[in-house]
Amino acid sequence: MKEIQQRHHKLLILYATQTGNALDASERLAREAERRACPINLLSLHQYDPNLLPQEEAVVFVVSTTGQGDTPDSMKVFWRFLLQRSLSQHWLKGVHYTVFGLGDSGYQKYNFVAKKLDKRLKDLGGTTILERGLGDDQHPSGYEGTLDPWMSSLWRILNTIKPEFLPNGPDVSIQDTVLIDQPKVQITYHNIESHFSTASDTGSVRSMHPGKSSSDRSGHPDCFLKMVKNLPLTRANCGKDVRHFEFELESHAIKYDTGDVLEILPGQDSAEVDAFIRRCDLDPDAFISISPRGTDDCNGHGSRIPIQLKTFVELTMDVASASPRRYFFEVMSFFATAEHEKERLQYFSSPEGRDDLYQYNQKERRTVLEVLEDFPSVQMPLEWLIQLVPMLKTRAFSISSSQSVHPNQVHLTVSVVSWTTPYKRKKKGFCSSWLATLDPCNAVGIPAWFHKGSLPTPSPSLPLILVGPGTGCAPFRGFIEERALQSKTISTAPIMFFFGCWNEDGDFLYKDLWLNHSQNNGVLSEANGGGFYVAFSRDQPEKVYVQHKMKEHSGRVWNLLADGAAVYIAGSSTKMPTDVTSAFEEIVSKENEVSKEDAVRWIRALERCGKYHIEAWS
Repeated sequence: MKEIQQRHHKLLILYATQTGNALDASERLAREAERRACPINLLSLHQYDPNLLPQEEAVVFVVSTTGQGDTPDSMKVFWRFLLQRSLSQHWLKGVHYTVFGLGDSGYQKYNFVAKKLDKRLKDLGGTTILERGLGDDQHPSGYEGTLDPWMSSLWRILNTIKPEFLPNGPDVSIQDTVLIDQPKVQITYHNIESHFSTASDTGSVRSMHPGKSSSDRSGHPDCFLKMVKNLPLTRANCGKDVRHFEFELESHAIKYDTGDVLEILPGQDSAEVDAFIRRCDLDPDAFISISPRGTDDCNGHGSRIPIQLKTFVELTMDVASASPRRYFFEVMSFFATAEHEKERLQYFSSPEGRDDLYQYNQKERRTVLEVLEDFPSVQMPLEWLIQLVPMLKTRAFSISSSQSVHPNQVHLTVSVVSWTTPYKRKKKGFCSSWLATLDPCNAVGIPAWFHKGSLPTPSPSLPLILVGPGTGCAPFRGFIEERALQSKTISTAPIMFFFGCWNEDGDFLYKDLWLNHSQNNGVLSEANGGGFYVAFSRDQPEKVYVQHKMKEHSGRVWNLLADGAAVYIAGSSTKMPTDVTSAFEEIVSKENEVSKEDAVRWIRALERCGKYHIEAWS
């Protein structure tokens, strides 16, 4: 009982993160609590036993919303537990809680997870400490624009209802001259020659990084891929660069389905890794091991294997693509020896400088290396760098092939991203531009992981309506290839596919493939009950998008829906999924002669019975 009593008198912070933002926000909450002498317990939701929730005194939930209103992977088990009907409406009586959500108001289901968690906790008898906070990526300061004032209110209210949590009151005074935090990790240097194999031990190296979470692919890769084709799908100088990549699997044991997702770990530019190591005055050839501060380096798991410092940086620390977090600037300020740099860093990490930091850092997508070069007097210890440099993330792509058609291969359809920042700096998408530079003749082994996405594999007898403008066509290339193969031996249901691009002669991706399957009784042919319809948005004065083509063929769309078709939508997350859903509602209302409200309910029912799927990306 004693352990439970200790847990009672701590502020419990539970987080669910997918990209790292919710972890960052929860760690910030934890730091601010500790600075106020508030005892805390910080855990990911997948590490927490939900049976203990009624015994907690005060809980802060920090949760992100992913995809189309989905819970992060680390929250799925916890959320299923909360939905049990056996839990009474008094189950959380006496438990004080609040929720902070992280989302993007550009998505239809903005902060959906935080909203439904807040409602469920209330329904179970929990007492709200403070109205939920909703962080928005679209805010001029990102989610911190909401987090800062929300936290101030939290400490003030907590001081009123649970004064024992804040013995020094709700405010904190920070000494500018002393860094009050300690790094979470400790480094041991080894004076040895190692035969450590960097390729086969990618998982071991990545498991050392303190920033890994349950959603990170930090374990051993499922396999390594070898690129065998790198083909442009778009005309040169059309304003886009979309590539078709083909990879061979280096393991015959790998199986994937259409609709699955491939995650790959991109390689960092060795020149930028070397520049980072030189800037930080590190020895690239040193052998190190990393352990949590205060633990014996000899015990524990496999992360105690000595690893060459340069290899660790290459495989785990994103030095030249991700932007550092706000805390990075705060810690930097304590290691700046030039007074003007110290002052600027202190300003950036203050509430007053938050907006300017957002403009300098996130909006400009400044990298760790760029920031360190802007503040040359800062010399941070390796422990802090390992803790604060963002972890090198895997990148996820919809698989655009059928393994039945392409045994031992996996294909991707990737837009090579580039843009200009507000200060006119040219930037490139890290992973897409790296893939585009790979030469199949000099193929490197690419660490890869396979997993399920938002698009379940359809059975051959299920009619399909597919909507995939741009690279949204990727998963549907696999669907159509597979059904064309199945149709040679069994009876298959029709497919209707709506594709969209800018121009017929510029970015009509896989043109020959779609047209081939739409003729001669192919799986996309109208003669077979399907159809292929393409919207060229810029080939005429007025813009034409996929939703316009859907309404043009509303009778055919409705007939297929009435025959039990499933809807699959893939592509950009901005307005497209919302516009396409509205078009389906209009079609149902018109063709079925029902009200708009009834049509909305009809589409919602389709969603509930697993026949309406969206996979969108930003």
